Amino acid sequence: MGMPVLILGASGSGKSASLRNFDPDEIGVFNVAGKPLPFRKKLPLYNNVRYEGIENALKNPKLKTYVIDDSQYLMAFYLFDHVKDVGYSKFTQCAVDFRNLIDFIVRQTGPDVIVYLLHHIDRDENGYIKAKTSGKMLDNQLTVEGLFSIVLLAETDGKEHWFTTVSDGFTPAKAPMGLFPDKIDNDLKAVDTAIREFYGLAPVKAEPAKETKGVTEDAKN
Repeated sequence: MGMPVLILGASGSGKSASLRNFDPDEIGVFNVAGKPLPFRKKLPLYNNVRYEGIENALKNPKLKTYVIDDSQYLMAFYLFDHVKDVGYSKFTQCAVDFRNLIDFIVRQTGPDVIVYLLHHIDRDENGYIKAKTSGKMLDNQLTVEGLFSIVLLAETDGKEHWFTTVSDGFTPAKAPMGLFPDKIDNDLKAVDTAIREFYGLAPVKAEPAKETKGVTEDAKN
Protein backbone atom coordinates (compact mmCIF):
# COMPACT_ATOMS: atom_id res chain seq x y z
CA MET A 1 0.00 0.00 0.00
CA GLY A 2 1.40 3.37 -1.02
CA MET A 3 1.24 6.71 0.76
CA PRO A 4 0.21 9.99 -0.92
CA VAL A 5 1.57 13.21 0.65
CA LEU A 6 0.31 16.66 -0.35
CA ILE A 7 2.71 19.60 -0.66
CA LEU A 8 0.77 22.84 -1.11
CA GLY A 9 2.15 26.23 -2.05
CA ALA A 10 1.91 29.23 -4.32
CA SER A 11 4.06 29.46 -7.42
CA GLY A 12 7.59 30.35 -6.30
CA SER A 13 7.13 29.10 -2.75
CA GLY A 14 9.80 26.41 -3.10
CA LYS A 15 7.83 23.24 -3.87
CA SER A 16 9.95 22.09 -6.82
CA ALA A 17 13.14 23.41 -5.22
CA SER A 18 12.54 21.06 -2.29
CA LEU A 19 13.64 18.14 -4.52
CA ARG A 20 17.21 19.44 -4.71
CA ASN A 21 18.78 17.00 -2.23
CA PHE A 22 17.56 13.77 -3.82
CA ASP A 23 20.05 11.73 -5.79
CA PRO A 24 18.99 10.79 -9.35
CA ASP A 25 18.55 7.11 -8.42
CA GLU A 26 16.27 7.92 -5.46
CA ILE A 27 13.31 9.66 -7.09
CA GLY A 28 11.11 9.77 -10.16
CA VAL A 29 9.46 13.06 -11.11
CA PHE A 30 6.22 13.12 -13.09
CA ASN A 31 6.63 16.57 -14.63
CA VAL A 32 3.06 17.36 -15.68
CA ALA A 33 3.78 20.77 -17.24
CA GLY A 34 7.17 19.76 -18.68
CA LYS A 35 9.00 22.69 -17.10
CA PRO A 36 12.70 22.61 -16.06
CA LEU A 37 13.53 22.09 -12.40
CA PRO A 38 14.80 25.21 -10.56
CA PHE A 39 18.26 23.80 -9.80
CA ARG A 40 21.16 22.37 -11.80
CA LYS A 41 21.10 18.77 -10.55
CA LYS A 42 19.68 16.33 -13.10
CA LEU A 43 16.78 14.23 -11.83
CA PRO A 44 14.82 11.72 -13.94
CA LEU A 45 11.81 13.54 -15.40
CA TYR A 46 8.73 12.05 -17.05
CA ASN A 47 7.68 15.15 -18.99
CA ASN A 48 4.13 16.12 -20.01
CA VAL A 49 2.72 13.01 -18.38
CA ARG A 50 -0.99 12.43 -17.73
CA TYR A 51 -3.01 10.06 -15.52
CA GLU A 52 -2.45 6.94 -17.61
CA GLY A 53 1.30 7.41 -17.73
CA ILE A 54 1.52 8.01 -13.98
CA GLU A 55 -0.58 4.99 -13.11
CA ASN A 56 1.28 2.73 -15.55
CA ALA A 57 4.60 3.70 -13.95
CA LEU A 58 3.28 3.19 -10.43
CA LYS A 59 1.81 -0.26 -11.10
CA ASN A 60 5.31 -1.75 -10.93
CA PRO A 61 7.39 0.93 -9.23
CA LYS A 62 11.15 0.64 -9.52
CA LEU A 63 11.67 3.37 -6.92
CA LYS A 64 10.25 4.11 -3.49
CA THR A 65 9.77 7.87 -3.91
CA TYR A 66 7.89 9.67 -6.66
CA VAL A 67 6.74 13.24 -7.16
CA ILE A 68 3.88 14.60 -9.27
CA ASP A 69 5.03 18.16 -9.92
CA ASP A 70 2.21 20.66 -10.33
CA SER A 71 -0.46 17.99 -9.91
CA GLN A 72 -3.27 20.54 -10.25
CA TYR A 73 -2.39 20.79 -13.95
CA LEU A 74 -3.70 17.24 -14.42
CA MET A 75 -7.16 18.73 -13.89
CA ALA A 76 -6.55 21.98 -15.75
CA PHE A 77 -5.06 20.31 -18.84
CA TYR A 78 -7.92 17.79 -18.96
CA LEU A 79 -10.43 20.64 -19.15
CA PHE A 80 -8.39 22.44 -21.81
CA ASP A 81 -8.29 19.22 -23.83
CA HIS A 82 -12.09 18.96 -23.55
CA VAL A 83 -12.95 22.64 -23.88
CA LYS A 84 -15.32 21.96 -26.78
CA ASP A 85 -17.26 19.29 -24.91
CA VAL A 86 -20.75 20.52 -24.03
CA GLY A 87 -22.29 19.93 -20.62
CA TYR A 88 -21.19 19.35 -17.06
CA SER A 89 -19.90 15.81 -17.54
CA LYS A 90 -16.34 16.98 -18.27
CA PHE A 91 -16.16 18.63 -14.85
CA THR A 92 -17.45 15.46 -13.19
CA GLN A 93 -14.89 13.36 -15.04
CA CYS A 94 -12.15 15.83 -14.11
CA ALA A 95 -12.95 15.41 -10.42
CA VAL A 96 -13.34 11.63 -10.64
CA ASP A 97 -9.99 11.19 -12.41
CA PHE A 98 -8.13 13.15 -9.73
CA ARG A 99 -9.88 11.30 -6.91
CA ASN A 100 -9.10 7.97 -8.59
CA LEU A 101 -5.42 8.87 -8.85
CA ILE A 102 -5.15 9.34 -5.09
CA ASP A 103 -7.04 6.09 -4.52
CA PHE A 104 -4.70 4.34 -6.98
CA ILE A 105 -1.65 5.53 -5.05
CA VAL A 106 -3.08 4.14 -1.82
CA ARG A 107 -4.38 0.83 -3.14
CA GLN A 108 -2.26 -0.10 -6.14
CA THR A 109 1.31 1.03 -5.54
CA GLY A 110 3.82 -1.21 -3.82
CA PRO A 111 4.70 -1.20 -0.12
CA ASP A 112 6.98 1.57 1.16
CA VAL A 113 6.20 3.80 -1.86
CA ILE A 114 5.53 7.48 -1.14
CA VAL A 115 4.10 9.74 -3.83
CA TYR A 116 4.31 13.50 -3.23
CA LEU A 117 1.81 15.73 -5.00
CA LEU A 118 3.20 19.26 -5.42
CA HIS A 119 0.09 21.36 -5.80
CA HIS A 120 -0.87 25.03 -6.15
CA ILE A 121 -3.22 26.78 -3.72
CA ASP A 122 -6.34 28.92 -3.78
CA ARG A 123 -7.60 31.33 -1.15
CA ASP A 124 -11.31 31.72 -0.50
CA GLU A 125 -13.08 34.95 0.38
CA ASN A 126 -12.26 34.44 4.07
CA GLY A 127 -8.54 33.95 3.45
CA TYR A 128 -8.57 30.19 4.01
CA ILE A 129 -5.98 28.32 1.92
CA LYS A 130 -7.00 25.17 0.06
CA ALA A 131 -5.75 22.97 -2.76
CA LYS A 132 -6.44 24.46 -6.18
CA THR A 133 -9.02 22.47 -8.16
CA SER A 134 -10.86 22.74 -11.47
CA GLY A 135 -14.60 22.88 -11.01
CA LYS A 136 -16.55 22.75 -7.77
CA MET A 137 -17.19 19.03 -7.35
CA LEU A 138 -13.95 18.33 -5.45
CA ASP A 139 -14.58 21.36 -3.23
CA ASN A 140 -18.27 20.76 -2.56
CA GLN A 141 -18.42 16.97 -2.49
CA LEU A 142 -14.91 16.03 -1.38
CA THR A 143 -12.28 18.01 0.49
CA VAL A 144 -9.04 17.15 -1.29
CA GLU A 145 -6.83 17.71 1.77
CA GLY A 146 -8.94 15.24 3.74
CA LEU A 147 -7.59 12.40 1.59
CA PHE A 148 -4.07 12.93 2.97
CA SER A 149 -2.63 12.25 6.42
CA ILE A 150 0.26 14.66 5.75
CA VAL A 151 -0.21 18.09 4.17
CA LEU A 152 2.72 20.51 4.18
CA LEU A 153 2.49 24.16 3.18
CA ALA A 154 5.45 25.64 1.27
CA GLU A 155 6.04 29.27 2.26
CA THR A 156 8.63 31.99 1.70
CA ASP A 157 9.42 35.51 2.84
CA GLY A 158 11.45 36.21 -0.27
CA LYS A 159 14.73 35.24 1.39
CA GLU A 160 14.07 31.89 3.04
CA HIS A 161 11.82 28.97 2.12
CA TRP A 162 10.23 26.52 4.55
CA PHE A 163 7.43 24.02 5.09
CA THR A 164 4.73 24.73 7.67
CA THR A 165 3.43 21.49 9.18
CA VAL A 166 0.53 22.66 11.40
CA SER A 167 -2.53 24.73 10.65
CA ASP A 168 -2.99 28.25 11.99
CA GLY A 169 -6.72 27.99 11.39
CA PHE A 170 -6.47 29.25 7.81
CA THR A 171 -4.39 26.47 6.24
CA PRO A 172 -4.91 22.71 5.91
CA ALA A 173 -1.32 21.91 6.97
CA LYS A 174 -1.15 18.81 9.16
CA ALA A 175 1.07 15.91 10.15
CA PRO A 176 0.97 13.11 12.74
CA MET A 177 1.88 14.17 16.27
CA GLY A 178 5.61 14.03 16.87
CA LEU A 179 6.61 13.68 13.21
CA PHE A 180 7.77 17.26 12.53
CA PRO A 181 8.38 20.55 14.29
CA ASP A 182 5.90 23.29 13.36
CA LYS A 183 8.31 24.76 10.80
CA ILE A 184 10.97 22.85 8.84
CA ASP A 185 13.37 23.46 5.96
CA ASN A 186 11.87 22.93 2.51
CA ASP A 187 13.95 19.81 1.98
CA LEU A 188 11.75 17.01 0.67
CA LYS A 189 14.55 14.46 1.03
CA ALA A 190 14.66 15.17 4.78
CA VAL A 191 10.85 15.01 4.89
CA ASP A 192 10.89 11.65 3.10
CA THR A 193 13.49 10.27 5.51
CA ALA A 194 11.49 11.43 8.55
CA ILE A 195 8.26 9.89 7.25
CA ARG A 196 9.96 6.56 6.55
CA GLU A 197 11.51 6.45 10.02
CA PHE A 198 8.22 7.44 11.69
CA TYR A 199 6.15 4.76 9.93
CA GLY A 200 8.86 2.11 9.74
CA LEU A 201 9.02 2.16 5.95
CA ALA A 202 12.01 0.97 3.96
CA PRO A 203 14.61 3.68 3.20
CA VAL A 204 14.44 5.41 -0.16
CA LYS A 205 17.61 3.61 -1.22
CA ALA A 206 18.95 0.36 0.18
CA GLU A 207 22.30 0.66 1.90
CA PRO A 208 25.10 -1.43 0.35
CA ALA A 209 25.95 -4.62 2.18
CA LYS A 210 28.94 -4.36 4.51
CA GLU A 211 32.03 -6.25 3.49
CA THR A 212 34.03 -8.35 5.96
CA LYS A 213 37.30 -9.88 4.76
CA GLY A 214 36.08 -9.84 1.20
CA VAL A 215 32.77 -11.52 1.98
CA THR A 216 29.59 -9.45 2.23
CA GLU A 217 27.35 -9.74 5.26
CA ASP A 218 24.50 -10.85 2.97
CA ALA A 219 26.61 -13.70 1.58
CA LYS A 220 27.62 -14.83 5.06
CA ASN A 221 24.05 -15.15 6.30
